Amino acid sequence: MFNWFKKKSADTTPESQKTREALAPTRTGFLSKLGILLSGKSKIDSDLLDELEEALLTSDVGVDTTMAIVDAVKARAKNQGFDAPDDLNAWLAEITDTLMPNIGDHLAKDFQLQNLQTKMPYVVLVVGINGVGKTTTIGKMAHRYAAEGKKVVLGAADTFRAAAVDQLNIWKDRAGVEIVSHGMNTDPAAVAFDTIKQGVEQNADVVIIDTAGRLHNKVGLMNELSKIKRVMQKFREDAPHEIVLVIDATTGQNAFEQARQFTQATQVNALAVTKLDGTAKGGVVIGVSHQFNIPVKYIGIGEKAQDLKLFDKETFIESIFRA
Repeated sequence: MFNWFKKKSADTTPESQKTREALAPTRTGFLSKLGILLSGKSKIDSDLLDELEEALLTSDVGVDTTMAIVDAVKARAKNQGFDAPDDLNAWLAEITDTLMPNIGDHLAKDFQLQNLQTKMPYVVLVVGINGVGKTTTIGKMAHRYAAEGKKVVLGAADTFRAAAVDQLNIWKDRAGVEIVSHGMNTDPAAVAFDTIKQGVEQNADVVIIDTAGRLHNKVGLMNELSKIKRVMQKFREDAPHEIVLVIDATTGQNAFEQARQFTQATQVNALAVTKLDGTAKGGVVIGVSHQFNIPVKYIGIGEKAQDLKLFDKETFIESIFRA
């Protein structure tokens, strides 16, 4: 039988170890449930599938993704047979691997901004509700880009929260990057326009723009983000290159509703999942990525600037399904 864990070589780099440590509560919770439901089982039957479904749902994988996984397990058991229940972990890992989309080539995983050297700056729009760590994530993104030697300009377009503007100014100083801010209660689209204008004039590599995190109503949110996008495209017709949705892993099922609202309002093409080190609900990463067909690009596994990691799908899956 194919074994996902035998195929994948173990990654023992410091970053992979940090990811594994951050996901320990999710792994421990899920594997303990899996061990209980496999106890004394010699085959996959309806009872085991029901228990697997419950284990996945209580790990915040989400209904749609849970059913996709359970159906895939059922089909494999029927077609291939299943003599070693302990190998169910490997089946689950392989199935999850196929369900989660891979990051596209245009979302350069190594932060080298592939194929964009002739079309600077690279424009990133960051969305998400208040409280998920959106502004902090932007600061960490800027820090990482700057550490790679990129010239970065931040746009403080969340003009409805003084704290957001203040936070970005703090991160600006930490990372040694530029910022454009018009202060409180100003037009977010005007901030976006001036940020890209400054990025062009200063030959910046990357422009990262914060946005308001208010789900006041879907129409208002959509109009605001559409306006920001229109003014961006006065400078760059293909902007923004990334629209990153930030979700908080500790919110569990609420993350699905947030993803639903923002994907309806704008063309999200990357996820950043924060606070994975403080929850046993890491399954939400699998569910949101699969259900909305959005690749994960970043995970937050600590408070330091260096704790915003580029997402490695294989390491993530191994960290959940392997004891």
